[in-house]
Amino acid sequence: MEFQTRDEKLPAQLERVKSAIEEDLLKDERVLAVFYGGSIGEGNTDRYSDIDLRVVVGAEEIQEFIAEKRKRPHLWGNVSFFEDANPVSSYVVTHYENFIKVDSFYYQPADLKPSVWLQHITIVKDANGLMAQIQQVSQTLSYEPSFAEVEGWRTKFFAYLHETYRRTKRQEYYYALRCLDNMRLSVAGAWYMYRGKKPNAFGDWAHYEGEKSKLTTFQQAMLAGWDCSRNTADILKTAKSITAEFTAVHNSLCDKIGMEKEEERMHRIFNRVFSEVH
Repeated sequence: MEFQTRDEKLPAQLERVKSAIEEDLLKDERVLAVFYGGSIGEGNTDRYSDIDLRVVVGAEEIQEFIAEKRKRPHLWGNVSFFEDANPVSSYVVTHYENFIKVDSFYYQPADLKPSVWLQHITIVKDANGLMAQIQQVSQTLSYEPSFAEVEGWRTKFFAYLHETYRRTKRQEYYYALRCLDNMRLSVAGAWYMYRGKKPNAFGDWAHYEGEKSKLTTFQQAMLAGWDCSRNTADILKTAKSITAEFTAVHNSLCDKIGMEKEEERMHRIFNRVFSEVH
């Protein structure tokens, strides 16, 4: 294949960029901590992994680091382009000529609290022990969806369902398919919630499919079965199938956390698009 040789070398390229990052940041006395999240943090990288870099600096230094967030990555390799267009945000995404991507986030100590997201991190610098302490507490935490989280999740699903219908009737098929994709994503996130795993931020499909997925084989097969063409009947048929699974996982979630299912309300909402959902 055209890019096979390049792709086989990506793990070594990632290590080169990672070594350059550490050589730079570990000697900078203003940097209080450096750690990795994502697949490096979890210890399950593959050849297409990126570098989720987290840098902690003092409150008096944070604005300087943010102002120079596009300068520092040039010390780590040959930059191809940056994604972030906001000069005051605390992160930047850097793409290198060797096809490695680095997501750099800058924090001050007050920004960091124990969280399930910080259970699996790899710490490479921790000047005052802050990150070790946060990680230790984070590992004692568990996740359970709140009433507010489930309500926000299900109302988003309702909205995407209705919009799918509207856009098919306008023959705005790419718009309809985007809404349908968000319906799929909503169900995938709910499967995670039911299993006590915090779902990705909405819009992020990372690790719901493929070898790193925590979904069951059956759930991944359901996702694959919800593939769809640019056809009104096909889109609405797929939406109906997704809605049936939404209903099942919604009811299981409500039972798990003791939340009212509001079945009559749901039927009214669904019946604006479908005559019946099984």
